[in-house]
Amino acid sequence: MDTKANSAKIMDIKILLLTLLASSALSSVIPRSRNDSSSTGDKLVFCHFMIGITSNRKNASDYDDDMKRAKALGIDAFALNIGVDSYTDTQLKYAYESADKNDMKVFLSFDFNWYHTGEASAVGAKIKQYADLPAQLKVDGKVFASSFAGDGLDIEAMTSAAGTEIFFAPNFHPGQGDFKAIQGALNWMAWDNNGDNKAPTSDHNVTVTDGDKAYNDALGGKPYIAPVSGWFFTHFGGEVSYSKNWVFPSDLLWFDRWRQILDLAPRFVEIITWNDYGESHYIGPLASPHTDDGASKWVMDMPHSGWLEMSKPFIAAYKAGDKSVEKYVKDEKLIYWYRPTPKDIDCDSTDTTMKGSPNNGSGNFFRGRPNGWQSMQDEVFIVSLLTSPGTIEVTSGNSTQQFDAAAGANAFSMPMGIGQQKFALRRDDKIVMADTSLKDIVNTCICGLYNYNSYVGIVPPEKALDQLQPDGLAMLTQGLTAPCPTNTLGTRSPRETPMRRGSILV
Repeated sequence: MDTKANSAKIMDIKILLLTLLASSALSSVIPRSRNDSSSTGDKLVFCHFMIGITSNRKNASDYDDDMKRAKALGIDAFALNIGVDSYTDTQLKYAYESADKNDMKVFLSFDFNWYHTGEASAVGAKIKQYADLPAQLKVDGKVFASSFAGDGLDIEAMTSAAGTEIFFAPNFHPGQGDFKAIQGALNWMAWDNNGDNKAPTSDHNVTVTDGDKAYNDALGGKPYIAPVSGWFFTHFGGEVSYSKNWVFPSDLLWFDRWRQILDLAPRFVEIITWNDYGESHYIGPLASPHTDDGASKWVMDMPHSGWLEMSKPFIAAYKAGDKSVEKYVKDEKLIYWYRPTPKDIDCDSTDTTMKGSPNNGSGNFFRGRPNGWQSMQDEVFIVSLLTSPGTIEVTSGNSTQQFDAAAGANAFSMPMGIGQQKFALRRDDKIVMADTSLKDIVNTCICGLYNYNSYVGIVPPEKALDQLQPDGLAMLTQGLTAPCPTNTLGTRSPRETPMRRGSILV
């Protein structure tokens, strides 16, 4: 179970900005040594991968689909987030073996919710254990490793225990961690916030680009791992001991952040995340084998693979040092996403957060709508990836709008309407491609919950449905007080289902 967001309060960004935003201007990164033993290029894309929910994987082949999808996207390495679970080494063995077989790289990312900063020797020993495996990422000839949190770790003791040179790029925080002792740093805060791990307010708004500047100032020219994320929503109630319930403003974040990355051009990028379903910022498949920590309540029937597809031309442009994705769009697609209900719907009588006396030791639990819900917009978001100009037609409920889209990547939005959601690309008054989403927007409480997760779809649609598997649904009904039909996408009655002829609706 991932509780990273709970511990993120240790980063006081308010102090960070006061001490750092007025300092030196953005520095350029240090060029890579040519003796690098890794097979990767200079600019690298990582993706955070939670080992803590993969205890049900039986062999290396269970990682193959993840590795192949990531490789095809342009991701260079998975950052394998680890704690101290009994199955960690078994799963790491499988992951390293699969990565080697699929020409991917991986590295350890130590989660300091479970590790302690006084365990530098244990961290170093774990790095040593995997340092010489073929799939281990090496940068500048050094074994690459990272972390979530970890300020105060004794870097010298860690390196001594590892017995090798380490390119350590942890999630240290400006003003807290020792930036002189590390080779780079990861910024985890990929969402605008209030400086105290919650959604921004009118008088406290720390943007993601504020964080970029603070980290680059603190790094003084050392490589920066810039974060990219599409969403954040978590909604654990009293049915579990790790209750937490808030959102960060997301909406068009996935599109806007990739454009910022092209301008910033950091040496490293880390996508947050591949499979952290509990915080709703996954881009990997729902079907990717994993266990359920209770997140299935808001993850079921909510695939995000469209975000994976959208990022492909952006990753290619980033690696090429280009500011535009236009020439990297090879296959025309429409990517769309929206929440399944308007934000003013009232689910208090059935929502899991309204019951009992949940644990709020973290300060992250709120009853009812998630903290920060006002920061979200009741809109449908569309990104067009086109090789030539076209007209995008969107129908949300009873309302239809058209948008002129240029070649390349462009984003649009319109108010959400209750009912079916339809999307089409037109040229010369002819439909080039079109589809009706499998997910309607409704004004009822799905499974009785406030669900601020995002449904992400693609036109042309994917060939197969992406669904949670039995292990990923194990805790679905825990704490629920309303009916919750399982894996309902594609189950409309024939009267409601549009006929498809290829990708054209008739």
